[in-house]
Formats: sequence, structure tokens, C-alpha cells
Amino acid sequence: MKRISFTYWRDGKFYIGFLNQYPDYQTQGTSKSELTENLKDLLKDIESREVPYIRKVEELLVA
Repeated sequence: MKRISFTYWRDGKFYIGFLNQYPDYQTQGTSKSELTENLKDLLKDIESREVPYIRKVEELLVA
């Protein structure tokens, strides 16, 4: 089991969110639990390379 950070907000009757490592790919749900399930599905699609042109966010250590 791994821990993945995500960001979400409520917009009217929908919860919208994205995986912090992949901020370009948003999903939504009518409840927070539906949103988290959709985020899990999105992660599976990303990791299986079904989603093309994935951009990632990383940190650069500069001395």
C-alpha cells in the first residue's frame, strides 16, 4: 500500500481534485468518497500508461 497526496475542493455539488504528483489531470465526484475512488482509477490509468504525455512534478535540489 502506498500513500499518495491529492488536492481537492468543492465546486457547487461536485468535489474536484487531482493527484499532487500529476496536477494536470483532474477528476470529480458527487461526494468525497466518489472523488477518492475516481482518483484511484486515474492513478491506475496513469501507471498503466493509458494516459499519454504524462507530465510529472519533482523537486530539484540546488546547492
